[in-house]
Amino acid sequence: MASRALFNPQLQLVKRAGVRYTSSFVAEREAVKHHAAQSAETWKKISLFVCIPALLASGVNAYNLAVAHMKHQEEHPHKWVQYPYMNWRVKDYFWGKDSLFFNPKVNHSAADE
Repeated sequence: MASRALFNPQLQLVKRAGVRYTSSFVAEREAVKHHAAQSAETWKKISLFVCIPALLASGVNAYNLAVAHMKHQEEHPHKWVQYPYMNWRVKDYFWGKDSLFFNPKVNHSAADE
């Protein structure tokens, strides 16, 4: 059946004459393409004019909060309290008392006990 539509001489004449053969499927596809183009343009504008400035503003805010937090930590250093459950080990590691992920700026050293 499809071959009849493809090789029909009358349809070939219509196509050659410049008249476009349309069906409801083709019309629906054109409508979908038009709607998709409009939607894509809308989302492109939203991404450029809303999302990117919001990300930049939140990044600046996070940076300012981090700087303020560091200043606060320098003014008021953390006082370590040695609780009995902290740094409890049966046997030391072969590199020392502290764990492999020890950071002296953040963690209390087990060697200070």
